[in-house]
Amino acid sequence: MTCPIKIISITLLVLSTLFSNCGFYSFSGSLPPHLKTITIPLFEDQTAEFGIKEELTEVVMEKFIKDNSLKIADRRDADILLEGRIVSIRQQAGGSDRKENVSEMKIYVSVALKCTDLKKRKTLWEETITRWGEFEPQNLDQRREGISEAIKQISDEIVNKTVAGW
Repeated sequence: MTCPIKIISITLLVLSTLFSNCGFYSFSGSLPPHLKTITIPLFEDQTAEFGIKEELTEVVMEKFIKDNSLKIADRRDADILLEGRIVSIRQQAGGSDRKENVSEMKIYVSVALKCTDLKKRKTLWEETITRWGEFEPQNLDQRREGISEAIKQISDEIVNKTVAGW
């Protein structure tokens, strides 16, 4: 019969070996070599939602910092310009209960984006991204959390399109 301590020790050794190589990952190897920095001006906002352009700009910048493929820079020193405009925020019923009362709402955030290579003066990509978050209709405080969830998803896609789209 095998000793349980020996099995646990071997298991921990195997797991630590596997996970020691699962540290921070970056797509920097897939970017063209002349693209090292990005500037992200404050996003524009066509909606009446207070503070959303600041939140979106901040979250996108944080994602790029965490990704570490491109460094944030001033416009005059940047290789890439990422411009964005929040074009709409809309909500609709996402689900209902047995009595056909709305039990959840979905809130959709749409952002028009343009990513430009400033060195070669060409558009890398241009797209409108729409993502959603959820909230309970009885709790309007959660509405803002739904917007934040949509912003998080949009920022993930922006970083992926910019650094891994090669």
